[in-house]
Amino acid sequence: MIPSKETLSRCRVLVVGDVMLDRYWFGAVDRISPEAPVPVVRVTSEQDRLGGAANVALNVTTLGARATLLSMVGCDDAARSLRGLLAEKGVDTVLGEDPQLQTIVKLRVIGRSQQLLRVDFEREPSHEVLAQMLGDFEQALPHHDVVLFSDYGKGGLAHIPRMIELARQAGKPVLVDPKGSDYARYAGATLITPNRAELMQVVGAWPDEATLVERAESLRTTLGLQAVLLTRSEEGMTLFDAAGHWHEPAQAREVYDVTGAGDTVIATVAAMLAAGLSMRDAMTLANRAGGIVVGKFGTAHVSHEELCA
Repeated sequence: MIPSKETLSRCRVLVVGDVMLDRYWFGAVDRISPEAPVPVVRVTSEQDRLGGAANVALNVTTLGARATLLSMVGCDDAARSLRGLLAEKGVDTVLGEDPQLQTIVKLRVIGRSQQLLRVDFEREPSHEVLAQMLGDFEQALPHHDVVLFSDYGKGGLAHIPRMIELARQAGKPVLVDPKGSDYARYAGATLITPNRAELMQVVGAWPDEATLVERAESLRTTLGLQAVLLTRSEEGMTLFDAAGHWHEPAQAREVYDVTGAGDTVIATVAAMLAAGLSMRDAMTLANRAGGIVVGKFGTAHVSHEELCA
């Protein structure tokens, strides 16, 4: 059922969206500050990881497929760190630079294996940053099997409808990890993958499963989507398509950290669709991958070997 590494190595996924740098400061906590009732962390090590759409692209490559990341970064140290990590991990890139843009950094302070604090360094762009890369997007399309939009609501995908239109005209499946309450801009996509909170923001809370099915189907038909994949944390995930709905219970043995789990899920679906699997078979493997990644610390990923185990 799981495609071979050889098969996956011929699959190409174009990842478009908001990138960020996940920075971790690890340290020892031995005392409380005399200045305020907060722990004092003596930092002993630092680590940078790929975040946002960059982490999605990394998840694709870790599974054995090829990923191209199309995004925009600032002209700063965080951007240089991102470029280095992407090259090191074997992710192909089409990265534009905008001097007006601040590359997003999420700094997490870790003490005794627990996250004590997160500090976000970001500034909402004053203009549509990816619109100026539309030409690069059109050039990359023919060389990829699936297009994946990773929307983190940071302004990078404010004009996503045109890109979806171009991808569908080229006959490419379009996957979207959505954000915000305006799902109309994702109209025409093949699949969207909201979590429970994200879907509730759009269709409202559902009192029972029958209401959820009804609202998910209404959303799917209204937006002209082939399917909606709802990730439900400890409840697993449910796929809503023209044939009805299909549920997969959660497979996590131990939940340690849910950071980036959504990235792993949509990256796995994209890689498996590129390899020729059906939507439901791709969801089954994505559910397995999600169960593995929540047992890891921080923004993590799943290898082909782990998926096969």
